[in-house]
Amino acid sequence: MYKFSSICVFCGSSFGTSPVYQENVEKLGTLLAQNGIELVYGGGNSGLMGELAHAVMSTGGKATGIIPRKINEQVEHLELSDLKVVDTMHERKALMYQLADGFIALPGGIGTMEEMFEVMTWNQLGYHLKPLGLFNIDHYYDPLYQMLQHMYKEGFVKKQHLEQTVIEEEAEILLNRLNEQEVTPIDKWD
Repeated sequence: MYKFSSICVFCGSSFGTSPVYQENVEKLGTLLAQNGIELVYGGGNSGLMGELAHAVMSTGGKATGIIPRKINEQVEHLELSDLKVVDTMHERKALMYQLADGFIALPGGIGTMEEMFEVMTWNQLGYHLKPLGLFNIDHYYDPLYQMLQHMYKEGFVKKQHLEQTVIEEEAEILLNRLNEQEVTPIDKWD
């Protein structure tokens, strides 16, 4: 049994260049639904974002989308458990973070990285103690992991902060590790 009832997932609104991304996202969505973990996500219907929500909903799970009005007017939608339309991207992220018990970043672009780094920053500053996992499909996050290690070696990030982020290549193992992950407050300035 998982200690979290909802997971916020950050991911691309594109499919990427390899079908392996889509295959693994479908597995994650199915696992979330089968384990009663509600998906909280950006509300879109395209790319990996749409594929994830579709997998959750078609397996009988729950998905809450949070989408800014400007984007909502430009995209098609899935039938979700709940769709919340907000005015700004800042409101979107704040509500996503509030509704989630933990976070997963899938492969994605600049928006995915921005959301993931904000969650890491908020953890570093003590604004939340929720686990974060990087779904390292086909080694997508290997270069980022190397950069994070470089930040640590150069004295810009504490090792303890990096250790609170789970990086995993298999959906089920990622969920299990997030469930076991202890996120503790660490004084950034100590």
